[in-house]
Amino acid sequence: MRQRAAVLCATAAVVAGTATAAPAGASPPPRAQAPAAAGLDWTKCGTARYPALQCASLAVPLDHARPHGERITLALTRIPHTAPASRGPLLVNPGGPGGSGRTLAGFVASSLPAEVAARYDVIGFDPRGVGASSPALDCRPGHFAPVRPDSLPRTPAIERANLTRAQSFARACGAKYARVLPYLDTVSAARDMDAIRAALGAPEISYVGYSYGTYLGAVYAKLFPHRVRRMVLDSVVDPAGVWYEDNLGQNRAFDDRHRAFLAWVARHDATYRLGTDPARVEDRWYAMRAALAGKPAAGKVGAAELEDTFVAGGYYNGYWPALAAAFAAYARDRDTGPLVTAYEALGAVDAARDNGYSVYAAVQCRDAAWPRDWRRWRADHRASYRKAPFMTWNNAWYNAPCAFWPVRALRPVDIANGELPPVLLFQATHDAATPYEGAVRVRRLLAGSRLVVEEGGGNHGVTLSGNACLDRHLAAYLADGTVPRGGGGGADAVCPALPEPVPPASKAASASARGFTLHRLLGPRPR
Repeated sequence: MRQRAAVLCATAAVVAGTATAAPAGASPPPRAQAPAAAGLDWTKCGTARYPALQCASLAVPLDHARPHGERITLALTRIPHTAPASRGPLLVNPGGPGGSGRTLAGFVASSLPAEVAARYDVIGFDPRGVGASSPALDCRPGHFAPVRPDSLPRTPAIERANLTRAQSFARACGAKYARVLPYLDTVSAARDMDAIRAALGAPEISYVGYSYGTYLGAVYAKLFPHRVRRMVLDSVVDPAGVWYEDNLGQNRAFDDRHRAFLAWVARHDATYRLGTDPARVEDRWYAMRAALAGKPAAGKVGAAELEDTFVAGGYYNGYWPALAAAFAAYARDRDTGPLVTAYEALGAVDAARDNGYSVYAAVQCRDAAWPRDWRRWRADHRASYRKAPFMTWNNAWYNAPCAFWPVRALRPVDIANGELPPVLLFQATHDAATPYEGAVRVRRLLAGSRLVVEEGGGNHGVTLSGNACLDRHLAAYLADGTVPRGGGGGADAVCPALPEPVPPASKAASASARGFTLHRLLGPRPR
């Protein structure tokens, strides 16, 4: 990944003519009135894995400032409490933005200790625009169909091709969803959460949010502090960087995590036979990337698709054995079969991921201002690439529609909060998607919060993933509000990371089946 793109005069923001823009810099008031209770009609919708699952839908205002105006529909799930006395609803969110939370309710209820889960109604939901909620976005079906232009803008033509894709996506979203885009944002999703609370007839909610779900939870807590009973934030978004700076920060963190993977491959040379020197293994990975840029594997896996596949290893090291096997097969024997299989399992984008990406873009582009001058993006990403070549440009193009978004941006919410019960944060020290510094910042901003750190861990989403030490803290907190004693400026409790995976891939999968299940629900992207 070596950049030598010439200066390209990009257009300014491409504004779809039918889009309705909100006032510039509009920001919601820090408090909001709870919507009137609507009631829910639960029906059985159990699966083989989660037979007790129930489903319902809830109509909420498209624009919460106009509660009697147009309505949209949220899809909900529930695992009901089974204990004689309930602690009320426990809402769960897998992140994104754009992640579906309906199945997560079953996973969380089945993964918590039975005596803890029995006291809660565990509530999953598809946020506005997502999955079974209506309308569900799909701005440009097939946007990620292979083979895409190389993410590395080595020439002006490659840069123009990627810019055209980003502009086309933003334009398509504006043309197709002009009516709803102004209301796809984190504050609106947080108000939807309070509509769910009201419909459940609950004075308070508890909450478990992963990844972006930590920011959603923090925004909810800012708007409705007295509605929070307990709140768990796992793999914590840095609110100071929402969203452009946070994405730049990811580049270095994912590069570090990718190098950790390559070093792991070198330590397992007896299995993969790619060499014992991590630098040499890294050279062979980038040689594979260069070869695929010229000749995609099976007409499916070019350089961009290779990055889409291997970024999954930055989220969860349980994927490392399968990724290493695919890498080795190609690097040693030019066998493309395992690489294509890995891409189809981890990198390929189906209709559900098209939907998730559409919501991801809509929410992040609306939540906060992004640079509108492509020259700023180019300069920032050139600088980032020099230090972190693995994902810098792939990440740039993933977010580039925000440079051309047809709806004007809001201001980020100041999540600082002194009105909450203790909030429990979980964070791995080497998390690439939400780097450690963000969790430390949020601990300072949420007065009385506590931070449990997985020392040496690099996975994104660490509770209910096989680490018994972390899960004991989670269970104690949800059972009776117990938190670690305050430790001052950093971690309040420390748990050792789980051991690294051991090849082959089948052995790694069986070692932490729950971890694989969770990370399939969280997904390698958006966040």
